[in-house]
Amino acid sequence: MANPDNRTDNAQKIKEIINHTEQKINETEHFIAAHGDEMDDHDKQDITDKNKRRETSINSLRHEIEDES
Repeated sequence: MANPDNRTDNAQKIKEIINHTEQKINETEHFIAAHGDEMDDHDKQDITDKNKRRETSINSLRHEIEDES
């Protein structure tokens, strides 16, 4: 028998994902600030692009929280 679909804590789980993703963005920004002069432009651009994708994900997740509420 299949488990019932329990979505009561979805909004909380999404908020935790958002917080974790925001932490990763901050960590990488601090890393670039501290070590950017030691990195080549390609690596810095890769990190910047990844943070942009993270921001896009956060925006999508915020809309998903609205749908869950």
